[in-house]
Amino acid sequence: MKDNAFTPDALEKLQEDRPGLFSAHPVFVNSSDVKKMTAIIGAVEHVVGVPAYRQHVLSDAPEIAHHKVKAQGVFFGYDFHLSADGPKLIEINTNAGGALLNSALIRAQRALCTPVQTMVPPLPQRRFSDQAFVDMFLCEWELASRNFPLRTVAIVDNNPVQQYLYPEFLLFQGLLEKYGISVVIADLKELEFKNGIIVCRGKRLDLVYNRLTDFYFDEPESTALRDAYFADAVVVTPHPRAHALYANKRNLAILSDPDSLRSLGIEAPWIDILATGIPKTETVTPCNANRLWKARRKLFFKPVSGFAGKAVYRGDKLTKRAWNDILAGDYVAQHFVSPSERHTHYGDANGPFKVDIRNYVYQGHVQLLAARMYQGQTTNFRTSGGGFASVVSIPQNQSKVTMP
Repeated sequence: MKDNAFTPDALEKLQEDRPGLFSAHPVFVNSSDVKKMTAIIGAVEHVVGVPAYRQHVLSDAPEIAHHKVKAQGVFFGYDFHLSADGPKLIEINTNAGGALLNSALIRAQRALCTPVQTMVPPLPQRRFSDQAFVDMFLCEWELASRNFPLRTVAIVDNNPVQQYLYPEFLLFQGLLEKYGISVVIADLKELEFKNGIIVCRGKRLDLVYNRLTDFYFDEPESTALRDAYFADAVVVTPHPRAHALYANKRNLAILSDPDSLRSLGIEAPWIDILATGIPKTETVTPCNANRLWKARRKLFFKPVSGFAGKAVYRGDKLTKRAWNDILAGDYVAQHFVSPSERHTHYGDANGPFKVDIRNYVYQGHVQLLAARMYQGQTTNFRTSGGGFASVVSIPQNQSKVTMP
């Protein structure tokens, strides 16, 4: 099989089918902000590794989150807004999509002006990420202490062919098969667990690359996967335990609260990084409801079990009816941090676009940076001219890049 990357022509065809998937415009990020994001990620990883923290966040987690596994979880996504006083960690995801698409985008794009040419790494350096992604899956397999090579991977989602990021599933299939690993793209309902073995279309599975948003395998369709997971009959990555430790939005209330961190024995330097790097977050409760309603214009409300920007509310646009929905649900309130903006001045992509920065992370190490450009209240892939965008790190003393 040839290089796994999309060619420019293939990217153009994909853009026609999914016009909001890729932006033609890169996003420029100051190198000092890149270093700060890395430091915040490192601080989170340190705290998650502290036994007192793990015990605390798992105390009210579902039973499945208590099942110990050695796999770490692939493709964590640390999402940031770049504010005037530095990057702010808005959310952590444990099944972040788009990494391989962004890797392909980086290789397919060409620098269009001299200043950018000096900042974009040469093509051989930009090929690192695909190998790193393969190594990551192999590492997950090795951590699980299996005594035979990784043979079969299932990329699992609900109705995967209809998923907006289905092209990425095909990319993963091609990439892993290039390394001799058989890959099936499977609907969750196709999995069967019999006699201690999980199969799909008659093929025994070694590893499941989990793209589900049923984070704790609660739905009836998840029964086979849940049973196989509890039986350690298959390596699942990312997995429910990782979601409970990292991606549960209530965790941000702990990570952004110095008093809570001190009570867990976290040292001052880590607390200082997190206090400045994560917006103050609280779980909405009957006790603080009145105070949060009064302060709503400075807050952003997110459902604890939500994803992809669904059922979120900006406090300055909050109606009383929506507030009642929040009180009846399970929500966190986060201090609102405006996203940065990317202005474009040509083509159909009329700015300004809001921007967030995603760090794709494995075992605490940043593998890839990508931006998402959008208009509206939350990140989406429906904005003409928006979508995934490559990130170019500019020197700390350079404030802007002039595009032609």
